[in-house]
Amino acid sequence: MASAKAVAVIRARPWAVACFLLPALLLLGALIVYPIGYTIQRSLFDASGSSFVGLENFQDLFTNEATRKALSNTLIWIVVAPAVATGLGLIFAVLTERIRWATAFKLVVFMPMAISMLAAGIIFRLVYEQDPDRGLANAALVTVHDTFSGGAAWPDARPRPDTGLTAQEDGAYLVDATARAGEPVLLPLVGVKPADASGEAEAAPAAADPGAVTGTVWLDFAPGGGGTQDVIDPGEKALSGLKVEAVREDGSVAASATTGDDGTFSLPAEDADGTQLRLAAGNFTAAYNGVEWLGPTLVTPAIIASYVWMWAGFAMVLIAAGLAAVPRETLEAARVDGANEWQVFRRITVPLLAPLLAVVLVTLMINVLKVFDLVYVIAPSSSQADANVLALELYRSSFGGGANQGLGSAIAVLLLVLCVPMMIMNVRRLRQEKKR
Repeated sequence: MASAKAVAVIRARPWAVACFLLPALLLLGALIVYPIGYTIQRSLFDASGSSFVGLENFQDLFTNEATRKALSNTLIWIVVAPAVATGLGLIFAVLTERIRWATAFKLVVFMPMAISMLAAGIIFRLVYEQDPDRGLANAALVTVHDTFSGGAAWPDARPRPDTGLTAQEDGAYLVDATARAGEPVLLPLVGVKPADASGEAEAAPAAADPGAVTGTVWLDFAPGGGGTQDVIDPGEKALSGLKVEAVREDGSVAASATTGDDGTFSLPAEDADGTQLRLAAGNFTAAYNGVEWLGPTLVTPAIIASYVWMWAGFAMVLIAAGLAAVPRETLEAARVDGANEWQVFRRITVPLLAPLLAVVLVTLMINVLKVFDLVYVIAPSSSQADANVLALELYRSSFGGGANQGLGSAIAVLLLVLCVPMMIMNVRRLRQEKKR
């Protein structure tokens, strides 16, 4: 009835309708239709815009290594980011129905939506810092790792050249001379910051014991300079906790000991006499510094995780609104019939929310096609090419070092083509909902 009246008004007063629509049509034409048309036209010309090149820019788009990498990363974004954000939004929406502090939980999860992409990028650039003293992610990983696995005692320690200690392939240091009982061995090392050894006791010469192979491992550096190399001078610090091994000719370990607080060690003569001493490789293993989040391998998953952190709240709010409209009688009837909570969720809740989930998923797919800020801010220059996406490549090609607006326009056209099917799906879904 209402639609029939509307059609009658349009037929009776077409000019009045046109006058009301004209400002909106002019605005749409100036801001949408004209830019789209000009972009399509510009994509058919070269970088200068003076020579017609046809589809050459589109050919470059699929043959250029940078744009192909951007396209493959964009496809990863389309597949992974919306699915994960929607899945987490669904889980959060269902869980918030079962907790008392649901409002506070929704507020916390939705709060990242109030942060701009630029601010979120700066936050996660700091979170993903490689240095555990600055990056939150690696600080947590290093804390957990060091809790269950102790690090090397002195990872920076090393001998001076020509001191009778030879570096091995596995990082150990082998004493060239054969160890003899009653002849203390001096194993001087350098490379340790004096501040790191400030809490150590002063090194002491090992006692000559006929029944043992003894020696001292110490930091051969005298505070303030001076002193004699390969000699334990007053004030020089011991290196405690180092593992010293007695190695036979066949490479097997005959005995081992750990240096004490004064840097001395003792090995039984019956096992160690006539062997070679070795400072085990484990003494010099580099400290665990976490994961290289922004390296070439993990930079894209790391940025996707930051996107999910922002948009999972958006998905949760929409899905929670749809979940509130699900008939409770249907859920209760399923429980009465013997269905457990997982069966109710999988066979009733999800199918009833399927139209809404599809809308959320498609909306996020369109959104990730435009992602630019997060990638530009989070990815360092060394790995930005590995994290590249189409929107960023559009900017780099048009206004960056390439200054090729023909190629940039071709990328924009490709983004439009990728968006159109998703827009059509959303429009059809909305029309189906109206018919219901």
